Amino acid sequence: MTDKMDCVVIGAGVVGLAVGRALALKGREVLVLEAADAIGTQTSSRNSEVIHAGLYYPTGSLKAQLCVRGRDMLYAYCEERAVPYRRCGKLLVATSDAQLPGLESIRARALANGVPELQWLTREEAQALEPALQCVAALHSPNTGIVDSHALMLALQARTVINAAGLHAPGLAARFAGLDAAHVPIAHYAKGNYFTLAGRAPFSRLIYPVPEAAGLGVHLTLDLGGQAKFGPDVQWVESPDDLLVYPARGDAFYAEVRKYWPGLRDGALAPGYAGIRPKIHGADAPAADFVIQGHAVHGVTGLVNLFGIESPGLTSALAIADHVTALV
Repeated sequence: MTDKMDCVVIGAGVVGLAVGRALALKGREVLVLEAADAIGTQTSSRNSEVIHAGLYYPTGSLKAQLCVRGRDMLYAYCEERAVPYRRCGKLLVATSDAQLPGLESIRARALANGVPELQWLTREEAQALEPALQCVAALHSPNTGIVDSHALMLALQARTVINAAGLHAPGLAARFAGLDAAHVPIAHYAKGNYFTLAGRAPFSRLIYPVPEAAGLGVHLTLDLGGQAKFGPDVQWVESPDDLLVYPARGDAFYAEVRKYWPGLRDGALAPGYAGIRPKIHGADAPAADFVIQGHAVHGVTGLVNLFGIESPGLTSALAIADHVTALV
C-alpha cells in the first residue's frame, strides 16, 4: 500500500486531459489537478477552436509533426465520441501581389510537412467558393475544421508529474526541487483579442490572411452554429489575467478584415473575448517550437514539463499525449 499516486497531471486544459486519458489507457493510475474550479477555463477555451491542417510550422518541428498527426487523431476521436465538429475548410488568402511569394512559401512548407491536399486557387476560383471574398489568390485547405472545445474536454475526462499548466507552466516548473533553472523558459504573454460579428457572415469557410509576426493574422473563423468571429490580434501584455477586450482596438480590426472582405459594414463588430497565448519567446524573437521535456533532458525522474503549448495545441493534444506517455 502506498500513499503516492502513480501519475499526477497538473492542468485540466485540453492537453492535460488528453495526457491523463492516454496514461489511463495504458493502465497508469492518474490524478489531474486544476487550479480553477472547472476544466478548460483558460487557454483551452479562449482560442479560435480550429482544427489546424499543419500548414505553417517549420518542417521537422514538434508543432508540425504533432499537428498533422493530432489532426487525424482528433477528427477520429470526435467522430467516435460524438464531439461536435465540422471539417469546413479554410482559405488562406493573398490580398496583394506582394503576398504571393509568402503564399507559395506556405504551400511548399505544407507539402514538406505532409499536407499534400492544399489547392492553389485563382481570384475567380476563390470567389466561386466565397463570393464576398476579395483576394488575388488563395490556398484552399479542405482538412481544416472547427470543434467544440468544451465538449472535447468533457469527453477526455476520464509517482509521475506532467506539468501541462499552460500559462503557468514555467512558474510552476521553477518551484520543482532539483530542476535546473536553465530548463525553465521565461513566460511571455501574447494576448489575442476577438471581435464578434452582428448577423451572419457571407462565408462558409475559415478565411486566413498571410501570417504576420507572432500570430496568424486577424482571421475569420466560424463556430459550429455558423456565427463568425475575427481575431486574434497580437497584444503583448504583462499579466496572464489581462482578458478585457477594449472597443478601441476595433478600428484596427476593420482595417485588417476589409483587406479580404471589403463588404464589412461599419458598426458590425463588437468586442468578444480575449485569450492569452503561453509563449516562450518575446515580441522580437522568432516563433518557438513546443518544448516537451522528460528525464532525458532535465534529469529529474518522474517529471515531464510542457512549455509553449500554444496554437496548434488544441489540434495536437492527442498526439502530444502520446508523445508524453512515451516519455514516462
